Formats: sequence, structure tokens, C-alpha cells
Amino acid sequence: MKRLPRTLGTLLVAWLAAELCVWLGTPIPWMLGPLLITALASMAGAPTHSANLLRNMGQWVIGTALGLYFTPQVSALVLAQWWAIVLAVVWALALGAFFGLWLQRRHGAELSHLSPRALLATTYFSGSIGGASEMTMLAERYGARTDLVAAAHSMRLVMVVIAVPFGMQWAQSQWGLTVDASLLPGTRLAQWPGLLWLGLLTALGGWLMLKMGRTNPWFMGPLVASMALTLAGWEWSAVPTALSNAAQLVLGVSLGIRFRREFVKTAPRWLASVAWGSALMMGVSLLFGMALAWGTGLHPATMILGTAPGGITEMAITAKVLQLGVPVVTAFQVCRLVAVLLMVGPLFGWVARRMIKA
Repeated sequence: MKRLPRTLGTLLVAWLAAELCVWLGTPIPWMLGPLLITALASMAGAPTHSANLLRNMGQWVIGTALGLYFTPQVSALVLAQWWAIVLAVVWALALGAFFGLWLQRRHGAELSHLSPRALLATTYFSGSIGGASEMTMLAERYGARTDLVAAAHSMRLVMVVIAVPFGMQWAQSQWGLTVDASLLPGTRLAQWPGLLWLGLLTALGGWLMLKMGRTNPWFMGPLVASMALTLAGWEWSAVPTALSNAAQLVLGVSLGIRFRREFVKTAPRWLASVAWGSALMMGVSLLFGMALAWGTGLHPATMILGTAPGGITEMAITAKVLQLGVPVVTAFQVCRLVAVLLMVGPLFGWVARRMIKA
């Protein structure tokens, strides 16, 4: 309750920023505006605050909305592209590993106070394309500088969230990008009491994921529950646009508050390297996405979003707002997230044994 005024003040400023972005016609205005204004205010020392409850509710709403796109026809299309998803997973693991090795070569001298294993963990998990909190927790197990790992992921995520939607919007304005209408959700109208039943069952999915200790439970649980309902042919209701916009707002705020005043002072050379590396990762991922589009016959914009080195929620929201193949983007990003979480730890152990011995 002591933080309630700060939370409400942050939400008010974020709402004003979102409305400004709507007026300016920016992409994903309900996430981008709150993210940028909250980040700037936080770095300036303003008393911003994001409630975990609101963030979880935002993930719940977005996960539910994305699951509605997985009709039987769309799911068959996604399954037919299993080989492309495998390639995207391998690409993400390799790209993250090379980025981490580059960071180690560039900053090994200034981080020489760390043990060889801790240095490798710091750079390796900073480069891995996974969730910021999950990569930071993994890095902590190996004695890494967790502040550098968290800063690297925050910098990369914000760069991707800003650059990719603007790039997609520009491409739409130049070439009129559109995606097959069959990739749109089965039901597009919010109706009662279907929305109530949808909310209750997806909330149950989130609660079950939480009890099982799964990663990102309030996104993954509602997503899986909503997907299951849609695949079964139960199209009860769409998620109201206003509710989706509110979810994007609170998620934008939760990203923006990572950038505290201390963030700017956290190894400026490290952040500069992460920025350059992230820009390069976006560039090569763009080429990889276009190559996958050629190989699969799917839309280039969809493949670019599906392989972009950003977060699943942010990339799926971009696809949803710009109508660029939400289910395919979500499937690629979800599979990559799961694979990275399962494999990045064991791969680090394998790399560490060989590099430290050498």
C-alpha cells in the first residue's frame, strides 16, 4: 500500500505516453509509449514503480489472446514447419554463443578479477537469447556478474522492441505487407459469458503452471489453456481490445522500470558493446528470417518476427497489432524459449570444460 501512489503515478504517465504514441501513429503504441517514458523517468531518478500483480495480469491477458489464434488449420500449418522451428532454435543457440564469446574477447581484460569460470558465465549468459530473469538466475549459479547479465538483456530487449516494430511498420507503409487472413483468430468478437469462462480457465492454467514451478507461468499457462480450447473448437469469446491495450501498458511499464539511474553507470563500455552486438544480431537475424521465409513459403515479416532476438511477449504483440502471422511467430518464439531454457545450462557446462582447460 505504501507503493500505491508511485504505482498509480507511473500508470498515469504511461497512459499519457501511450495516448501520445497513438496520436503520433507509432507501432505498438500501448507498449512502446509506456516503456520509453518509464525508462526515461526511472533513469532520471523518478519514483517509478511496477506492481508484480499487474505484470502477471498483463501476461495472462496477452497469453490468452495469443492462444485464440491457434485454430486447427493454423496448428497444422505450424506443425508442417517443424524443421524450420528446429533450425531457428539451433540458430538462436549458436548466435547467442558467438555473441557471448565476442563479449569475452572484448571485455576479458577489464573483468580479469573474475575467475575464468565466472568470466565465461558472465559473457555466455549475457549473449544467450533467452528471458532476462531466467538467464540472470542461471548466471548467478556459476558466480557471474549478474548486474552485467541483467543489463545486457535489458539493453538488447529494449533495442529489439523499439527497432523491430518500427521496421515492420515502415515495411508495411512501403510494400503493404499483409498476411493470409486464415492466420487470424477464429473469433473476433468479445461476448458474455464466454469471456468469463475463458478468463477462468486460462487463470487456472496460469495457476497450475505456477504450482508446477514453470518459467513465466502467467504467460505460458493461459497461452496453453487458450490454445487447447481453440484447438478443441470452443471459440467462446475474443479478448476486448481495451483489455489487450491495458495489458500492453503494464508490460511496457514492467520493462521500463529496469532502467534505474544505476543502469547508466553500470560499465558504460559494456553497455556500448552490448548495443553494437545487439544491432548486429538484429541484422543477421533479419537475413536468417528472410532465408527461412524463402525456404518455408511463409511471409517474410512473420519469419523475421519469429526469429528476432527479442522476448516472446513483445514479438507476439508486434505480430498481433500489425497482423503479421501471430500463431507462427508465437510458435517459433515459444519453442525457442523452451529449448534455450532446457539447453543453455548444459551447453555452458560443455563449453566451460573445454575452454577453461584450454
